[in-house]
Amino acid sequence: MNLYEYQAKELFRKYGIPVPNGKFAASTSDIQWEKFPVVIKAQVLVGGRGKAGGIKFAEDKKDLQAKAAEILSMSIKGLKVRSVYLEEKLDIAKEYYVSITLDRSKRKPIIMATTEGGVEIEDVPDDKIVKYWTDPVIGYSAFIGKEISFKLKLPDQEAKQFQVILSRMYDLYNDYDAELVEINPLVVTRSGTIIAGDAKVIVDSDSLFRHKDLGENAAERSELEEIAYKRGYSLVELDGNIGVIANGAGLTMGTLDGLTLKGGKPRNFLDLGGSDDVEKVVGAFEILKMANPKGILINIFGGVTHCDTVANGIIEARKRVGIDVPIVTRLSGVNEDPGKKILEENGINSYGDMMDAIEEIVKVVNKQ
Repeated sequence: MNLYEYQAKELFRKYGIPVPNGKFAASTSDIQWEKFPVVIKAQVLVGGRGKAGGIKFAEDKKDLQAKAAEILSMSIKGLKVRSVYLEEKLDIAKEYYVSITLDRSKRKPIIMATTEGGVEIEDVPDDKIVKYWTDPVIGYSAFIGKEISFKLKLPDQEAKQFQVILSRMYDLYNDYDAELVEINPLVVTRSGTIIAGDAKVIVDSDSLFRHKDLGENAAERSELEEIAYKRGYSLVELDGNIGVIANGAGLTMGTLDGLTLKGGKPRNFLDLGGSDDVEKVVGAFEILKMANPKGILINIFGGVTHCDTVANGIIEARKRVGIDVPIVTRLSGVNEDPGKKILEENGINSYGDMMDAIEEIVKVVNKQ
């Protein structure tokens, strides 16, 4: 789960990581600030908000109200801005970067730091980035911070502050089952103080039961994604016109890749999961209908989910939900033959090969 900047900075304060004074505001009536200039930051869970105009500076109260209202009326990369974060403007001398994340290839946490902060880490030359992999059993030790700050060639006073911040970031990373803890920029002010100018924290969603203080960020989901989530489905909306139902995240992603390869445009990612339940299939169609696709592709590999159950679910959905767009299916696995027979008796052809089904739905949709 992605945290908003204001949430991440609340965690930073909890762990003693220096952050500027700030205030969360969810409406224009909450926009109050005394000491100027002030920074107004859109709270959205996507990058690039600065380039999109989601970060502005205000010099007085009138300027603050006008610019905050402007940001609150924006959408950034398709996400409506519902709140802003007001923060004191820092007197910046230098900008660094530091993060802790998981290197899945090495199965170890990796610390990355550079003196080239303020830009995307992907844009920094690799020889400018210091990387350190920690042993997940041993954890963090003070010498790690010393080694990294030495390689960064930080002045003594900056190095001491950096080491304290890094140690506390690592504690947060471990305690909150984080996938990422990032500060970009890590600001060095003209007075020599190091402070987190921005904050990004991603927490493993499967660990939220351990972190009741975080709750859930429903705004990460679109309206339809929220409906699906409440009904127990994994759904991601996309911008195409072919609705997709598959079982298992890997198969679903493979289906999306196949559609794209053949010139199709997926409307969604809907993982039916492993439930062998006709009503579960009908429910998936109810959600998919809300997305208004021009065609629907069903890709099922029968295991826990039996192919005949899916076939019966498709027929029930067509009766009860009122599906009036073309349906193409691929059934393979447990009870494949009975499933195909059920569909054929109801005028729906089923394929045994995924790419054959994909080619057919792309052809059918493109003819419309």
